[in-house]
Amino acid sequence: MTATTMAVPVSAPSSATSGQTRDRALWGAIMLAPYILVFAVMVVYPVAYGFWLGLNWNSYRALFADPIFIRTIINTILFLFIAVNLKFLIALWLSGFFVAQRAWVRVVLVLFILPWAVPSIPTILSFRVMLNPETGMINSQLFQWFGIVEGPGWLTDPTLAFASSIMVHIWKSLPFWTLILVTGRLAIAQDLYEAASVDGASKWQQFKFITWPSLATLYVTSTMLSMIWTLGDFNSVYLLTGGGPGDLNHVLATLGIRYMRNNNLDLGIASIIVAMPLILPMVYFMVKRLSKGPDA
Repeated sequence: MTATTMAVPVSAPSSATSGQTRDRALWGAIMLAPYILVFAVMVVYPVAYGFWLGLNWNSYRALFADPIFIRTIINTILFLFIAVNLKFLIALWLSGFFVAQRAWVRVVLVLFILPWAVPSIPTILSFRVMLNPETGMINSQLFQWFGIVEGPGWLTDPTLAFASSIMVHIWKSLPFWTLILVTGRLAIAQDLYEAASVDGASKWQQFKFITWPSLATLYVTSTMLSMIWTLGDFNSVYLLTGGGPGDLNHVLATLGIRYMRNNNLDLGIASIIVAMPLILPMVYFMVKRLSKGPDA
């Protein structure tokens, strides 16, 4: 007795199904078109136009011949090195304070977050008023408390103005990065600390062998991301000092505005393009590190 196998013919897709697929693709393209148009107008066109203006090599010759540009490069490197490292050292220390399970610590944490939560423009302009050498609150208090008639030129001395910009940047962004490190500390199992205490480990030893190895990846990744954001920090420098006094405290994020304000659009675009060798490697290593996952 033999078994008979019957082949079932495979029918071709019906015209109705293919028509529905075409309709869905058409409506998808129609719904996507406004977003593509906005992206092309608001992103692609300005970037392409900026690169087209940046093809003028005479702009780069004039840019590197400008002593303010050389000073700006030095300022940017110092701003990055000092602000990012000091900010994260303070954030690392404060994160250990804010993980304490006490009610009053939580109240302090809410107040600590306020500088990051409020808008940048009014807060930085408030600092500009307070640091005014003649009418500012800081020098007025120095006169009332210590009898100092001529207080420091917080915004008129180049060194103090640069330090004030760094201070305002740290004050504004410190709460965010502290919260990031607090979340990292909270993810560490408390059993590790309890076992270390039983073994007689000091607070420094607990930090060295438990806290830091657990936070190292988060710390390095956050530092790299902060460097990218700090490099583009326009408000802390321009709103506080305007790049002054005497255009001596510009960073790459504000130098383009100086040139555009002086009707030198080509130099402004060139200064932005020159900053890309600093930005792109950091973005590349940041993306590469994140793509490796949490064990990177």
